[in-house]
Amino acid sequence: MAYSIALAGKGGTGKTTVAGMLIKYLVAKGKTPVLAVDADSNANLNEVLGLEVESTLGQAREDMKKGKVPEGMTKDIFMAMRLEEAIAEEDGYDLVVMGQPEGAGCYCAANSLLTNILEKLTGNYPFIVMDNEAGMEHISRLTTQNVNILLIVADTSRRSIQAAGRIHRLAQELNIGVEKSYLILNQTKNGAPEAALEIIRQEGLELAGAIPEDEGVYEYDLKGIPTIQIPEDNPALKSAFQIFDTIIQ
Repeated sequence: MAYSIALAGKGGTGKTTVAGMLIKYLVAKGKTPVLAVDADSNANLNEVLGLEVESTLGQAREDMKKGKVPEGMTKDIFMAMRLEEAIAEEDGYDLVVMGQPEGAGCYCAANSLLTNILEKLTGNYPFIVMDNEAGMEHISRLTTQNVNILLIVADTSRRSIQAAGRIHRLAQELNIGVEKSYLILNQTKNGAPEAALEIIRQEGLELAGAIPEDEGVYEYDLKGIPTIQIPEDNPALKSAFQIFDTIIQ
C-alpha cells in the first residue's frame, strides 16, 4: 500500500514549491519510485519538477466525451492508453497531471476519474505526493482521501494560518481518512513569530516546522529553473529536509 502525502493551503504560500522539495527529499532518501500527482486545475508542479506534460487526465476525459475514442476500442481501453501517455517519467519519480476540463462547471467527474486512476496506480509506487489546489475545494470534493499525512502550508499571516485551520477542521469533519495533519510555515523571516505561534495554538494545528524565506529559491523560480534542482545545502531546502525527517517514517 502506497504511503500518501497530500499538500494543501491558501494560494501564494509556496505549496507547490514545498511539494517539489518533498519529492526531492524522498528521492534523496531512496524512497522511490515516487508518484507525483498534480491535482490542481492550475497545474504547475511540472515546472517545479522540470518535466514536460504532453497530456492530462482532463484532456483525456474531454476527448472521450467528444467521441474521439477510436473505432473498435472500448472507453476503458482508451482511458488506460491515455493514462500511460499522461505519465511523465523521470529518474526516481513520475508525474501525472489531472488538468482542467474544458469550460465552466463541476470538477466532480474529473476528480472521480483521478481517484479511480490513483487506485490503479498505487500498487506501483511506495510513495505518492499529491499537490492539491489552493483553498478547501479539493477537501470538500473528497479529492484528498485516505492519505497518511496532510501537509498544510501557510505563511506567517493571520489569514493564511486561519485558512490552514479551516482546512484541518474540514478534513476532520468529513472523515476522509487523513491519518495525521501538520502545518508547515513557509517563507518565514527569522523563524516563526510568537504572534503566529499563538494563532497556530488557537487553531489547534500541529506545527511541523518552518522553512525560511530564501533568495536562492526566489531566483530559481524567477528564472524558470526547476526548483527541484536547488542544491541540498540551500538553507530553505535543508530546513524542509529536517521537517520531513521528523514526520515521515
